Amino acid sequence: MRDDFAQRVAAGCVVVTPNRRLAAHLKQQYDAREAASGALAWPTADILPFSAFVERTYEDALYSGEAAALPIILTPVQEQALWETIIRESEPGRSLLAIPETAALAREAWQLAHVWRLLPSLGKFPLNEDGKAFRQWAQRYESITRRERQTDAARLPDVTASLLARAEIRKPQSMVHYGFDLVMPQQAALFAALATAGCEVTGVGPEPRAAERMRTACADSTEEIRRAASWARTRLEGGGATRIGIVVPELAKHRETIRRIFSAVMEPVYALPDSRRVTLPFNISLGEPLVSYPLVNAAFLVLELAGREIDFERASRLLRSPFLAGADSELARRARLDARLRKRAEPTVTLERLLALIAREDTGCPLLAQRFAVLADFRKGRLFGVHAPSAWARAISEALAVVGFPGERGLDSTEFQTLARWHEIVADLAALDRVVPRAGYAEAISRLRRMAADALFQPETPDVPIDILGELEAAGMQFDHLWVMNLSDETWPRGARPNPFLPIELQRAAGMPQGSAAGMLELARRLTNGWLSCAGEVVLSHPQREDDRKFKPSPLIAAMPERPLTLPERVTYRNVVHDSRRIERGEDRSAPLFHDAAVEGGTAVIRDQAACPFRALACHRFGADSLETPHAGLDAAERGTLAHRVLAQVWAQLKTRSALEVIAESDLKTLLAQAAEDAVARIRRERPTVLSGRFAAIEKRRLARLASEWLELEKKRGAFTVLATEDKRRIEIGGLALNARLDRVDETGDGQRIVIDYKTGKASPGAMLGTRPDEPQLPLYVVGAEPGAAAVAFAQVRAGEMRFSALARDDDLLPDSRAFGQTRYASQHGSWQDVVAAWRADLTRIAEAFIAGDADVDPKQYPNTCRFCGVKPFCRIYERLEKLLEEDAE
Repeated sequence: MRDDFAQRVAAGCVVVTPNRRLAAHLKQQYDAREAASGALAWPTADILPFSAFVERTYEDALYSGEAAALPIILTPVQEQALWETIIRESEPGRSLLAIPETAALAREAWQLAHVWRLLPSLGKFPLNEDGKAFRQWAQRYESITRRERQTDAARLPDVTASLLARAEIRKPQSMVHYGFDLVMPQQAALFAALATAGCEVTGVGPEPRAAERMRTACADSTEEIRRAASWARTRLEGGGATRIGIVVPELAKHRETIRRIFSAVMEPVYALPDSRRVTLPFNISLGEPLVSYPLVNAAFLVLELAGREIDFERASRLLRSPFLAGADSELARRARLDARLRKRAEPTVTLERLLALIAREDTGCPLLAQRFAVLADFRKGRLFGVHAPSAWARAISEALAVVGFPGERGLDSTEFQTLARWHEIVADLAALDRVVPRAGYAEAISRLRRMAADALFQPETPDVPIDILGELEAAGMQFDHLWVMNLSDETWPRGARPNPFLPIELQRAAGMPQGSAAGMLELARRLTNGWLSCAGEVVLSHPQREDDRKFKPSPLIAAMPERPLTLPERVTYRNVVHDSRRIERGEDRSAPLFHDAAVEGGTAVIRDQAACPFRALACHRFGADSLETPHAGLDAAERGTLAHRVLAQVWAQLKTRSALEVIAESDLKTLLAQAAEDAVARIRRERPTVLSGRFAAIEKRRLARLASEWLELEKKRGAFTVLATEDKRRIEIGGLALNARLDRVDETGDGQRIVIDYKTGKASPGAMLGTRPDEPQLPLYVVGAEPGAAAVAFAQVRAGEMRFSALARDDDLLPDSRAFGQTRYASQHGSWQDVVAAWRADLTRIAEAFIAGDADVDPKQYPNTCRFCGVKPFCRIYERLEKLLEEDAE
């Protein structure tokens, strides 16, 4: 800090800056100077941003005799809401789809028009449709605020300037405006009013420093960020009280990548599980939307659940959220509850439906169920109707308290500050009574969400030596070391961004930088020159490419000679682990022996072992399973189950073909209708919301038609009796005991037995053959439960494609079926007896392999076998195959 400037600050001079960060930077410099001089205490430096000075002067006036004449200041949220209302009620606004976004642009135009004194000249330039609409909205906005005696941030400097001539208004004796790259007309008018009122006003900037400058090129933006982080750490490790600046044009675009890479370079353990939380030595100036913070997101999930409907995936996140009562004590049980609910829930749920689903489960989550039940009662009493924003703010806070928000565990510093900022946002909603009419719950929550999305939030952190800034925030600041990145010919200077509601010619005539390419070039040139003189070491960098695009250095830095920058190699945990490896190569294809003869999963054990041994191990011994995704209505498996149940109930009553032949058509329709009714009722018990009203009636008619069409095919058969439907059997094969359920067993008039399995999809008898059959159920039933069977058949119950897909000993057992020796499969096995013998041998071998622990990752037919497998992340087959392909390529 310059000596003369520091002396003026010590003498009580007021210092105003363009932004809060520069004010904090100057205060820090002043305090460090005083401490270095040996002082133990000193008056606080009166350094503040321009906007804060204006607000302070206005607040001083509130305690003077002028208070009664002063307008009320609208908050930014109130301004936005008023603009939205005006636009929505206007003729041009009726055709707009994005009212909030339009209001934000109109509000920006209003601010620019006052800062640059454009309103007097607005009528001198031709207006397009957007300009005419803005003029209409602005007139309406000014009329309303004048009537209500209100003002806003755009007009507050003018209000303040008009008060300075009055003796009772407190004014500083001297003022310095520091670091203003460009003094805008409204600011100049306020400074002039201060000077007229007797205040000494001067402008000061940072003292230029002789700098060691260099330019360096990086492969791409990621490498550029990584090198900047390594450079910053190297300078930090050099010792001393070092201030390091990292300036990033388009900081918002790269923020998350910068945070991740700088964290990894500065503290390699930061991302490891259970690592100790430490304060990282850098601060990113740009905040993130408040709604993106987990605590606030959880609050909106609660409020969304209390509304009409919510996507189940979002409700699932709420179930597992740490910000509800009982989240820690019921942590594991809530995760298991979520997994079970996925099997029954619809893609969207209401609070009442969710409570009904939870009540059906033995959840072990009484706190969750109790809090949600109270929320449901609260919803009925408080979250309906039309109310003022302040009433909704109270209801929102109470609804969150009902579910125990923000949870039972202690909040860390970031969460505590986030909660405080959330309370401020809810208070801002309550303050909208001045400008927003009464609204419903959905509209109130939508507005609150937009407010949280617009509010950029950055938790306070201790003072750190590295500041990561946008290009405008670094103006006026000084560092020991500065790195400016992303200075490619495509990025720097930035493109013009004129406001669409103001005539472009007017913006250019006023000298607004964002109004023209020439203005942005001049601004970029001033900023670049400022960077080159604000630190002892300055590094300017640019990426050479991004994806398939190649970049050159910006013309503003191209004349600076490029020099190589040598940086130490930074150790990462990945490299440490890789470099210290002692690889032991070996193949472990076997799990321990399976000692328990009984295994859960039924015939699926054999099917999975045949498809891929590792899948059988993972699913039936380790209990691995993938989470289901709720689906709308009925999926193919559920439709198949319904058809199974209808036909099982029909044959449980008919028993024989002769009964089918003689039953009256009206009686058969009644029987089919009742079977369909019972099947639908049963699935509704399992998934209460899946079929209701007209959908249930449509499904019942479909089932009755499907079953009726199938029975017409059954009439073409000879005499038979249905011996069993949905028959539970215990099958022993190769030392395994499996619980199986036979869809149906028939006996023909001459005593031949046929095992039938219903399929509502297309079925091929070839799926039952081979050493690793895709469909081993029917062969298992024959080998283990019906060894004397003369045929097995898939009953393809498919509208318009009804048929038996069978393997049979004789050609007269089923319609359109041939003896096995006459089929295309005869080349594999000579006779029916050979087929049964092969099944016995193959299924025994598969069962014995499961018992022996055969766990090879060996899908029968990659990738088809793996397409719908739920344990791919477990076996990591895609990674293994990619590695094999790379080795083959080498």
